[in-house]
Amino acid sequence: MSSEKGEGLILRVTDFSETSRIVVIFTREFGKISALAKGGRRLKGPFESSLDLLATCQIVFLSKGTSGLDLLTEAKLVQRFHPQERELTCLYAGYYVAELLLGLTEDYDPDLELYQAAQDALQSFTNIQTTPTALLRFELVLLREIGQLPDFGTCAGCGVELTEGKTFGFWVSQGGLICPECQHEEYSRLTIHAGTAAALRMLSSENDQAWRRLNLSPQQFKEARQITSTALSHILGHRPKMLKYLS
Repeated sequence: MSSEKGEGLILRVTDFSETSRIVVIFTREFGKISALAKGGRRLKGPFESSLDLLATCQIVFLSKGTSGLDLLTEAKLVQRFHPQERELTCLYAGYYVAELLLGLTEDYDPDLELYQAAQDALQSFTNIQTTPTALLRFELVLLREIGQLPDFGTCAGCGVELTEGKTFGFWVSQGGLICPECQHEEYSRLTIHAGTAAALRMLSSENDQAWRRLNLSPQQFKEARQITSTALSHILGHRPKMLKYLS
């Protein structure tokens, strides 16, 4: 077994015995790992009470290199998740990030862009005003990084460029929008306006700053969330559990 060091975001904590825990961590250097933390339930020890959901830690672990659990030997707290007090939406948004990372990332598949997007989102959840847009940004970066980002620029049916002043359907099984001429009853009835499509393009871009200047209208935000939740539910094969708390 080789000893590895890194930084990670704790996605799940499960009690394993009277003294130990199993933790799932999305690490910056190694991707998602599952590890046994012997003594992880003790207040004192090598983990210093740092194994909390959505906490960021510096970790040391022994990699098994097989399908078995790695062995977490040390975890030093970097920061805890601090959603805005008395705002349950901020708390649930954090849980939603963890749910998506658990369900849509592969073990030992590092993705620095996605890791940073998750950290940025959690930081934004300290303010109820920035939480909705930051959550949209995270969903779209996740879709982009796993290769499932819908095409918001051209029609998935005929390939024509989508222009302003129209509304478009969303063809979820083909991963893109469809122009009015290509829409049929068997396609999704979900529609969005051209302005929402433009906002989605900006929110999903690799430019880490441009999307922060967006000021979505309530209608645009509603349409955008319908697109992301539909796409993510299709990929997962079920609707994420935390979505009902974020409506």
